[in-house]
Amino acid sequence: MKFILATKENMTRIFTDDGRAYAGTILSVAPMTVTQVKTAEGKDGYAAVQVGAGERREKNVSKAVLGHTGGKAYAAIREFRDGDAAEVGSALDASVFAIGDTVQVSGLTKGKGFAGVVKRHGFHGGPRSHGQKHTERAPGSIGGSGGRAGGRVVKGKRMAGRMGTDRVTVKNLKVLAVDAKEGKIIISGAVPGHRGTLLEVVSA
Repeated sequence: MKFILATKENMTRIFTDDGRAYAGTILSVAPMTVTQVKTAEGKDGYAAVQVGAGERREKNVSKAVLGHTGGKAYAAIREFRDGDAAEVGSALDASVFAIGDTVQVSGLTKGKGFAGVVKRHGFHGGPRSHGQKHTERAPGSIGGSGGRAGGRVVKGKRMAGRMGTDRVTVKNLKVLAVDAKEGKIIISGAVPGHRGTLLEVVSA
């Protein structure tokens, strides 16, 4: 399994040799360093590769983490299950992928703050006539007074609340272009998050 950590930049359009146009997202791939390799035979009991990417101030990193990474303060540390064999200290970049590879991208979606049920869950709202005055976007009954719920609001009831900042994985995306020298990679379609979101790109 191939993988990289990348930062979302912006969307663009890619034209192929046969004249087709594809929407794509430009990702910036910072050089990554393997910080730990776990094996199923070892004390961890499973195979994984841990990598660190980016830089941050040492004073903002705990001594335990600095000791684990050999004194280097990485901006992000992620672990990938069943990653390709690698040695601790080896470097990874955008060249691990090639044009045409199928990948899946995971990351946090944009935060939208507190949202009502119409925006958050797609409720249609109440009727706009027959005396309705302030209930166009109201959620309606939440079932808290008796009934089959037993006089309570059931868990998972769709109501207003904080929307966004959810971890989302988009699958079956294609690699449209790779520029290892500039550290850029273009993925077909849209990916989660805003500009600057850290994304995990894994081969499907």
